[in-house]
Amino acid sequence: MHYIALIIAKLNLILPIIKLMNTEFITYEKHQQHIELVSRGEWTLKSLPKIRKQLNILSFDKKIIWDFSQIDDFDSAGILLLMEYYEVFSKKNKVELIGYTESQKDMYDLLKKSNEEIIPPKSKGFLESIGKSSFTVYDDLKDSVAFLGQLFSTLFHTLLNPKNMRFKEVIYHIHHSGFNALVIIGLTSFLVGMVIAYQGAVQLAKFGADIFIVDTVGISIVRELGPLITAIVIAGRSGSAYTAEIGAMKITEEIAAMRTMGFDPYSFLVLPRIFALMIALPLLIFFSDIMGIFGGMVASSMQLNISYTQFIDRLYEVLEVKHYILGMIKGPVFAFIIAAVGCFRGLQVSDNTESIGLHTTASVVNSIFFVIAFDALFSVIYTKLDI
Repeated sequence: MHYIALIIAKLNLILPIIKLMNTEFITYEKHQQHIELVSRGEWTLKSLPKIRKQLNILSFDKKIIWDFSQIDDFDSAGILLLMEYYEVFSKKNKVELIGYTESQKDMYDLLKKSNEEIIPPKSKGFLESIGKSSFTVYDDLKDSVAFLGQLFSTLFHTLLNPKNMRFKEVIYHIHHSGFNALVIIGLTSFLVGMVIAYQGAVQLAKFGADIFIVDTVGISIVRELGPLITAIVIAGRSGSAYTAEIGAMKITEEIAAMRTMGFDPYSFLVLPRIFALMIALPLLIFFSDIMGIFGGMVASSMQLNISYTQFIDRLYEVLEVKHYILGMIKGPVFAFIIAAVGCFRGLQVSDNTESIGLHTTASVVNSIFFVIAFDALFSVIYTKLDI
């Protein structure tokens, strides 16, 4: 008896499927002036593939009268299918719909209205665009002040309790942001040193002041270009990575989970990155200075026939330690700006992947802008102090 009941239950499941497979959902009859299509059965989501298969084999060259009076059931999927094939048949022949109920008509009108092309919004006026941009800047400024307040609060608490510092993460980010960037930093600085030497050699050779190319390369690289080039490269490389990493964590709700478990994202995510970059960037600047001067040395030897020994001897005479120190002071400041902006933009990411790209771009642009602005500020201060 148990097996008989099981077989009957399976038959009850299979029979509707067999019935659905054998159902003719649409028939047609040809007349002299038109063709009459008759829709039958249940035009619902479950029967959609079968109906579509039957409709795809139809092809007419006369007026079509489409009758829906024999349909047993009709849902939104059936209405959408009707709209689709009504447009297909209407491209070749005139189509007239008959036999539909009032509820079917209402559903058709509703779905057709929702599928209509949305009228593009009216273009914004000049004042409206300025106002909207001003509010965007104001919101960014407000969020950045809140971010800095929370950051300095966490930093002060961490300095008072050094045991809370995550040294393992700091070392990881030093390696990731510093050591892994040596190649690109060295190559970029070397090429910039060569460019300065080549461009300067053309002008200095006119006055017989070839040896002064050493002064130009040494002081400009150590004092200005080394820190600036390193900061710009790191802003594009590590600053964008910070934004993308934290943004991805926000989308996957890892940051929300951390807050739920009582962990502070600023202690776990932001501070280790800031400390790591503030340690790594001065070391990268030192390496950048060496590679930039070496690039100038190579170019001077090729262009002005200044030997390496002559170049180094002149460098000892003109390059004072203060120039190196003044350039190195910029390192921690630039590092803080890049890491803070990268983390801030990462925490601003909303719940979609497009937002990661937008905020990563904003992170790089903002970091480079602030680095250049602070470099100009340092130049003004150094000039006023006559150092």
